[in-house]
Amino acid sequence: MQTSSSTIPIETTDFQPEWESKGNSGHFLEKGKIDLSHGEILYIEDLVVSFDGFKAIKGLTLDILSGELRCIIGPNGAGKTTMMDVITGKTGPRNAQVSGRVFLGQTIDLLKLKEPQIAQIGIGRKFQKPTVFENLKVWENLELARKSNKSWRVALTAKVNQDAIEDMEKTLLQIGLEKEAYIPAGELSHGQKQRLEIGMLLMQKPELLLLDEPAAGMTDEETMQLADLLNQLRGTCSIVVVEHDMEFVSALSGETGIVTVLAEGAVLAQGTMEHVKNDPAVIESYLGR
Repeated sequence: MQTSSSTIPIETTDFQPEWESKGNSGHFLEKGKIDLSHGEILYIEDLVVSFDGFKAIKGLTLDILSGELRCIIGPNGAGKTTMMDVITGKTGPRNAQVSGRVFLGQTIDLLKLKEPQIAQIGIGRKFQKPTVFENLKVWENLELARKSNKSWRVALTAKVNQDAIEDMEKTLLQIGLEKEAYIPAGELSHGQKQRLEIGMLLMQKPELLLLDEPAAGMTDEETMQLADLLNQLRGTCSIVVVEHDMEFVSALSGETGIVTVLAEGAVLAQGTMEHVKNDPAVIESYLGR
């Protein structure tokens, strides 16, 4: 890949998250490695979240295995967005009444961390509406998103190295945008922008990827392209997909994948897609048939 002389060169530099150096919120089992000794990358136990007396989450208990692709469905108001807000630090004890436990691996207490700290340790989140730099080329979006030291001192002197170029080429291939690498992101279709934003998250080497209704607004063809992408990513990192499109969820979960149904701030049902589709409580609360 050729790079433009107008781009800001970036070079990866190892860094230690500030929270870890202070030792007040948990620790890595080894430097830069999450403790997955029990198999779970995310563990939520008896989570209760209230806003001025309104309980958005009511005793939620949930665990996500390392490398798992988990789909979470449920009606509006089920607590899906609040759950993701808590995991990423947008909602926490500083702005809500929160009790329970939310751990990344066995040792990192997410309730004690702020949003930037949580992003540093490997949790990436994609919101429903794609957020890309529309005036920049597709590959430049990936370059800016790449996990690296972004301090101004480093940026002034660093250069794009071969590892960065290889990462971008690999990601462009994964998200199916290698032919669009040199066009402005603003010229992409909605579905392509969604895949680009996922690519930007992949450049950050996430351990856990949270996707909030990624298929919203897509054509049927774009939806299946996205399902193919996420299925290809299965096992490379843990992925949680919150979604309403049942065909999309079926394409991701297959015959054996676990689907979790939330309702009124707690788990209503959990199991294979076939199991939850035929659960009487799910039919009454969500599917409406």
